[in-house]
Amino acid sequence: MAREASHNPQSGERLRPVDLARAHGLSTQAVRNYEEAGILPAAARTAHGYRTYTSLHATALSAFLALVPGHGHPTATAVMRAVNGGGAEEAFRLIDESHAQLLDDRRTLQAVENALRGLGSAEAAEPGPASGSGRTFIGPLAERLGLRPATLRAWEHAGLVRPRRDPQTGYRVYEEADVRDAQLVHQLRRGGYLLEQIAPLIAQVRAAGGLEPLEAALHDWRARLSARGRALLTGAAELETYLRERG
Repeated sequence: MAREASHNPQSGERLRPVDLARAHGLSTQAVRNYEEAGILPAAARTAHGYRTYTSLHATALSAFLALVPGHGHPTATAVMRAVNGGGAEEAFRLIDESHAQLLDDRRTLQAVENALRGLGSAEAAEPGPASGSGRTFIGPLAERLGLRPATLRAWEHAGLVRPRRDPQTGYRVYEEADVRDAQLVHQLRRGGYLLEQIAPLIAQVRAAGGLEPLEAALHDWRARLSARGRALLTGAAELETYLRERG
């Protein structure tokens, strides 16, 4: 019985893989995998080759699990590997990149909202003859958006953009409304939406001529960004605890 007590996390420093796993709602194999991946410091071994962990491993595991929601599994893994390898500066750089990406995503959301407000003031009408300075062709539009022409053709096939064809040349002509549609699709794609999710939104916006049909989607998007921002804060707090414990 005394031998069992020496592995009890409440009565000593040494923790078995199962102790660490249960405390974090994981399998023992997951704990071993995290150690092998460099997410946890290397475990000590008993004379019989069994792994033994400490409170430091428990803190490391808590930090990693807190980092994942905000940074994603690959970046969280890279952060823990950097810390465990003595490269705290690299870990901080990776964290900064996640914050920069979140800021960029917030700017993307704002751009979508601005694009939709522009759509709301546009007339819901079929494209007319090419006229004015707003029209463009597939090559210049693709370059302007940083896309391949094939992507615009795929969006057209999905009904997301509806350029007319020049009767003499057969070239696609994108009027101002088509350009706005393409910009809106581009921004929504950057926001993580699939084409099949975007199609009904575009159709509703065209029919309604306003922002209202997308309010629910934008609200969900804003909520996801806020949740990610809070997750970044939580992960940072747990990582700071681990850094302090490492000394």
